Amino acid sequence: MEFYVYRISELASLVGLSRTALLYYEKLNLIAGKRLENGYRVYSDRDVQQIRLIQQLQAGGVTLAECKSCLESRLDKAVLRLRYDQLESEIKQKEQALSLLSSLLGDKSSKPWHETLSEIAPDAHIDWLKVQGFDEKQALRVKWLSKDMNEHDKYMQDFMTVFEPLESWGPNSQEDTSKAFTLLNRNPNNILEIGCGKGNSTIVIAKLSNANIIATDNETMALGKLEEKLELHCLKSKVTTQCVSMTELNFGDKQFDVIWSEASAYIMGIENALAKWKSLLKDRGALVFSDLVWLTDKPSKASVDHWKSDYPDIQSVDTRIAQIKKAGYILEHTFTVSEQAWKDYYEPLQQRLTDVASALGNSPKHCMIFKTR
Repeated sequence: MEFYVYRISELASLVGLSRTALLYYEKLNLIAGKRLENGYRVYSDRDVQQIRLIQQLQAGGVTLAECKSCLESRLDKAVLRLRYDQLESEIKQKEQALSLLSSLLGDKSSKPWHETLSEIAPDAHIDWLKVQGFDEKQALRVKWLSKDMNEHDKYMQDFMTVFEPLESWGPNSQEDTSKAFTLLNRNPNNILEIGCGKGNSTIVIAKLSNANIIATDNETMALGKLEEKLELHCLKSKVTTQCVSMTELNFGDKQFDVIWSEASAYIMGIENALAKWKSLLKDRGALVFSDLVWLTDKPSKASVDHWKSDYPDIQSVDTRIAQIKKAGYILEHTFTVSEQAWKDYYEPLQQRLTDVASALGNSPKHCMIFKTR
């Protein structure tokens, strides 16, 4: 015998459901209310327990229709497995969403997210960083250096502590620069150097040529060091420095016989650089650039894993040559940078890291340097 003691409003309050939901439950025959002579609907304690059982099943992600099936017959484990797999996938997506929100809020590192964007949407990544308040210089540094907008200021402070006194900010040597200039086999009148840094290459090409050189970089401190070198070598009349981003070179079309870019074109992407800098060259002008590429068809997994995050656009020599030709250039020469160029960069850097390790405290984790062949 059933005792019908709960009106629909009382049942709704007891189980936390709306009147409409209860009527739908009754329509599905999940509960069985009784209408009194006065028109009120009443429910039993059995209905209360039935609803609570259904709520427990639904807490496992089971739909109301599946609950009905479970109540009327034995559990269909195939259905439950499907719901389990779907729920597991949803949980992973939610965890990823939580992780992203946490990184954007600054509660954890946003480095993995920035690394992913640099690989799959590099231009949109830079544009988004600008919207977040970074100027172009800062945005490029987030992309290539700190890779974490939440820790960027601290990273750059440590980075400059390490790199500011160093003569070379990338692998290069006088011999390699001289070799590349000799291979030009032309006497340029106007040279645009992009990403000159402290001017190691600038001094070499200024001494080797009679050209007027415009040396550009977006780091004022580096340009200041170049100005000092120009004064020392009596070359100020041949070289003009400009603090400008390589993505905003508004010099006009067909202005230069040669564009020179050692270890810097990667910043805006090699294919972008090839496309955007071409209009600056005169007819039969030449672009000279260096880039980090694979010198083997089978790089080690450790190397691949590292460069996937540090330079996701690293390519084979053949791929770069194909990109050069696709952009409308005729490849005249290519050669591998010397071992000395790497030594001139890494050996002072290693010594500098040793010198400042104690001053950086916990920061050296930001300054890990890898050498690959």
